[in-house]
Amino acid sequence: MPNQLSVLCVHGIGHGDVDPSLVPSWTETIIKNIQRWNPDAEVICDFLTYDDLFDHAPLNPVTYAKALAKLLASGVIHGVGDLIPASRGIFDLPQQIRWTAGMIAQWASEDNLRAALRTRLLGIMGDRNYQVIAAHSLGSLLAYDTFRRNPGTLGNKTFLTLGSQIANPFVRDCFAGRIEPLDARMWYHLYNDDDAVFTAKLRLNDVKFAQIDTEFDKPNDILNHDPIYYLNHANTQARVWFDVAGASATRSLAREVRLTRAISSPPNRRALLVGINDYPNPAIRLEGCVNDTFLMSSVLQECGFPPEDIRVVLNDRATAKNILERLHWLLDDVRAGDERVLFYSGHGAQIPAYGAQEEVDRMDECLVPYDFDWSPEHAIIDNQFVAFYSQLPYDARFAAIFDCCHSGGMTRDGGPRARGINPPDDIRHRALRWNIELGMWEDRDLQSPNQSLEHSENGKAYLGRNGVTYRLGRGVALRGLPNRRYDNQRKALRHKGAYLPIIFEACQEQELSYEYRDGANSYGAFTFSLAKVLREGRTRGRNTNFRTLTKLTSDRLKALGYKQTPSVVGPGPILGKAIPWVKPQRRRR
Repeated sequence: MPNQLSVLCVHGIGHGDVDPSLVPSWTETIIKNIQRWNPDAEVICDFLTYDDLFDHAPLNPVTYAKALAKLLASGVIHGVGDLIPASRGIFDLPQQIRWTAGMIAQWASEDNLRAALRTRLLGIMGDRNYQVIAAHSLGSLLAYDTFRRNPGTLGNKTFLTLGSQIANPFVRDCFAGRIEPLDARMWYHLYNDDDAVFTAKLRLNDVKFAQIDTEFDKPNDILNHDPIYYLNHANTQARVWFDVAGASATRSLAREVRLTRAISSPPNRRALLVGINDYPNPAIRLEGCVNDTFLMSSVLQECGFPPEDIRVVLNDRATAKNILERLHWLLDDVRAGDERVLFYSGHGAQIPAYGAQEEVDRMDECLVPYDFDWSPEHAIIDNQFVAFYSQLPYDARFAAIFDCCHSGGMTRDGGPRARGINPPDDIRHRALRWNIELGMWEDRDLQSPNQSLEHSENGKAYLGRNGVTYRLGRGVALRGLPNRRYDNQRKALRHKGAYLPIIFEACQEQELSYEYRDGANSYGAFTFSLAKVLREGRTRGRNTNFRTLTKLTSDRLKALGYKQTPSVVGPGPILGKAIPWVKPQRRRR
């Protein structure tokens, strides 16, 4: 076992440099926990000071205000109310959250500040060969930023993050939408679900990364952000300090991690199918959605999906909570090469969404679960969905199939039933304004979250025709940077941006998705046609690509007389490749 261990500590909450209790409390805690496993270890703790850089950074008030609004709108304050209600601004939040939010926003909005912080951290790391870097809260952001941009810096070191905002959508936006593994010997990420200071779970599938649940509820502290509680947690002691204390522990722990992942790894293929006919409001009930799920299940099983790896949730069981829970089953621990399918048949809608300034600043495209009430808490919007797919391995294949429409819908007697609902008047009023000169109601002008993306070639696919709609599966919340800066950051961080699924949609943005009656049985016209095309391709021994599948499905809908045009969105190179989960049927000789 090593006789001497050097630990570099990077504090989080601002003004830690002048906190007289910080250095002794961290030092005592770290030494005690390491010596629990290696009593002979000599532990040296050094501390990075950096508050002066924040105090002297040239702060642009306009840029800072925008960054602060984006951070508050990220919707990751949990433990204090899950999502930030539209009626609450930053000055209604606890002081410590305001303090932290301000420093995170300042860090995100000032390039020169981040560069100075990286230089400061690299400088102190050159003074000593540290075996461990422990970074809390804001400190974890500047540490990750430094290590990701300077490969080799971590070398054979252990990186420990606690109470970290790295996985917060706002922070990931600064990193061009994605968090990548580091070249550390091991990266431990301590996560407390009750920590209320902008933290979020980090989804990384890497043998040198482990997220450790360290739940605690500190008495008389609604934030639960205390670094000592993280460092002293029983799971931290059993995993992190046991590993840090000695080389034999390191080898055994690595074997344990590999064995655990091998045993618990989910199957190569999984599918989640959601169908809702019987909405509580009789006026919006549908007929073919449950049939759609059984139809798609049969097609997927013909394509090789084992029946035990297909889950179906229907009608009153398809609440927002239940769908999100099943998305964990579908998309947690996905490995390179895995195939996942999400199928949804039901209503779609658009919700006028409030930003941090208590004003409607966008439209959220959403799926309509059974308990939908025109609130984000009871809908499936991309800000919830993005956490599941954006960190998937690039070599995984995830397809989302949506048989619904989002531009509203209407049912005519004797005509086909549309799969979209219009908002009630009080919800619709959010996005309207009274034109005094014309004496008429009109759509309120909303500012695009990313004008360079809006005016790009694929801008409408991301932001809709109005330029302000967060469309499902596009990760718009992770594309706040202008296109050129986004590409530069992405290249500097050596990744391709957020993972984007293949998205099949039943119709174009301004069209409706209809139901179809096949004899006495109702289906979605899109789902019925899609299934027919897939089966015909398999029977003929052909496997098509995503674009051709969409074209053939569209042709079939036109032949049936439907004015809806399916679309497919996803990474360009993949759309032209054969569909991985469609296996052609072998012809008998």
